[in-house]
Amino acid sequence: MDKFTTLTGVAAPMPLVNIDTDMIIPKQFLKTIQRSGLGKNLFDEMRYTQDGKEIPDFVLNQPAYRNAQIIVAGDNFGCGSSREHAPWALLDFGIRCVISTSFADIFFNNCFKNGILPVVLPQDAVDHLMDDARKGANARITVDLESQTVTASDGKTFKFEVDAFKKHCLLNGLDDIGLTLEKAAAIDSFEKKNATLRPWA
Repeated sequence: MDKFTTLTGVAAPMPLVNIDTDMIIPKQFLKTIQRSGLGKNLFDEMRYTQDGKEIPDFVLNQPAYRNAQIIVAGDNFGCGSSREHAPWALLDFGIRCVISTSFADIFFNNCFKNGILPVVLPQDAVDHLMDDARKGANARITVDLESQTVTASDGKTFKFEVDAFKKHCLLNGLDDIGLTLEKAAAIDSFEKKNATLRPWA
């Protein structure tokens, strides 16, 4: 998993509330267990017509936001089913941070496990960042995980809270497998000792 330290990038404004995981990645794309390749289907039903043509009005189809790395969203982002394909699709598109007033719990935790930082801020802060994001590609937002701050293009800074363990994992690029591998020496030691004490096991 890639580390997340400081990100400065274009933020796409998505003021819709209750953006659920089926909107993020529709159910017909859940057949794969590969984490890559889902970015092209991110927000598929909002990005494309039924015959596969881009919908020009959708924010990620607009030239200013095609390379967005941040989404500033409405309340209750990631609600609905628990599909981990949702953060996979966001990450594969290039999104490393989502900012909202609230997230669904399972989606929130899945983001951290896949290298995406979900930032919870109060409504007035999200409103300010949403307005900033609407300025387009010239308005770049900076998210600093170490200092736990989000800075708008006008220099206004907002502080956010994050669980210390989740912060450690993101800063060091540790998913569940990475965390286990950190303990590899201790696991090997236990296995050798256990083989001696319980040779029948």
